[in-house]
Amino acid sequence: MEFEDAVRRRRMVRTYDSSRPVPRETLHRLLDLAVRAPSAGFSQGWDFVVLSTAGQTGRFWEATADPDREPDRWLRGMSTAPALILCLSDRDAYLDRYAEPDKGWTDRDEARWPVPYWDVDTGMASMIILLAAVDAGLAGCFFGVPPQRRTQVLEAFGIPAGRRIVGVISLGHPPEPGTDRKSPSLKRGRRPVEEVAHEGTFGQPFRI
Repeated sequence: MEFEDAVRRRRMVRTYDSSRPVPRETLHRLLDLAVRAPSAGFSQGWDFVVLSTAGQTGRFWEATADPDREPDRWLRGMSTAPALILCLSDRDAYLDRYAEPDKGWTDRDEARWPVPYWDVDTGMASMIILLAAVDAGLAGCFFGVPPQRRTQVLEAFGIPAGRRIVGVISLGHPPEPGTDRKSPSLKRGRRPVEEVAHEGTFGQPFRI
């Protein structure tokens, strides 16, 4: 598949064919592409926890469940995903890397960073996974873990407390046409290039 086709076909899918697992070889290929994402100082401060069995994914949904609420349509659909990838960032890997002699900083002061590049880089690696999934004929969705459930997820999978869950990617084969409900938010429409890209100064549309 051409890269542009993968970009245009990618969308967030929230229901999957639960009878078709994602082959381990495919998951490995997606992750092998993900680790080629850029990272500041080549710090590579990311980790990926792969959940590819019913027992593993079930533990995730149990750890994130709100005991006071019945599963809604979103959760029922997402629970059909045969594979989940927890995308984690490691801030300390960046602070340590930039305290090394070739970077010139003499401390690990987080205030030096204009934005948390550990999260940014993990997000870029996550996007590669989503695009590679489309190229592999799979569907995917990127979603977050509620802050109040973060500790439960870390404990459920033995994740060090210093890691941050940037997001989770659900993966699987797409369901039968018409089964997956597209997000109502799509009615907002996609902002055109002329609205979001600025020529030379903010407010001047960039046009061909």
